[in-house]
Amino acid sequence: MKKLNKILKKLKRVVVAYSGGLDSTFLLKAAIDALGRENVVAVTARSETYPKSEYCQAKKIAKKLGAKLITIETSELSIPRFRENPVNRCYYCKKELFKSLDLIKKRLGMNYVLDGTNFDDLKDIRYGRKAAKELGVKSPLLEARIGKADIRKYSRALKLPTWDKPSFACLASRIPFNTRIEEKSLGMVEAAEEFLRSLGFGQVRVRIHDKVARIELGERDIRKVIGMGEKVTSKLRKLGFTYVTLDLLGYRTGSMHEA
Repeated sequence: MKKLNKILKKLKRVVVAYSGGLDSTFLLKAAIDALGRENVVAVTARSETYPKSEYCQAKKIAKKLGAKLITIETSELSIPRFRENPVNRCYYCKKELFKSLDLIKKRLGMNYVLDGTNFDDLKDIRYGRKAAKELGVKSPLLEARIGKADIRKYSRALKLPTWDKPSFACLASRIPFNTRIEEKSLGMVEAAEEFLRSLGFGQVRVRIHDKVARIELGERDIRKVIGMGEKVTSKLRKLGFTYVTLDLLGYRTGSMHEA
């Protein structure tokens, strides 16, 4: 934490790309503690790829932290290359997002835009990192070499409500690469995942393969959901899926890259 605090103090006035997730919430809290609320602005983007429940939670947490929050409207589906869903889809999304944040930074007279990339993210394929580098976005957690386990530990010590929050990625990550992203598909995925969470499942992904729903759950939940097979299948069919399947390997980041 001392190294992170030192890094943040040098930045003086910052805009934080804030989603309400584990990483960005911890970064926002650390920035406020290091720089004071008057020198930190959180920006959250609302779009078709971001569940409404996540946005509402992000607002509540920002208010609890006493952070100044700005909400912007983005439409990733209006970006042709993003909608085509190439392997580097995230690059086009993050580039548009960071451009918007850079404009806010300049308008408010802030020094830097920060994102919540952490040290463990280097293990994954992160095309959004290229956009961040191109636009001069700072990643203090990465620079301080702070990984996921440390973020959870520090967040718990700080009594942040996100300390045990499951990892989350935008809804577009549920759709196979090179399959056009449609608003209908995103809505089906969002509704299916919200339903599964309402049943008590924490780490959830519903990957969509045409009319097939491929459910990924934490290892402990795989056996549990089998006992709810009829209930889950009935609900997901009503949402538009024809077949409902369970991935026996369970939840894992970047499973769409396996193909």
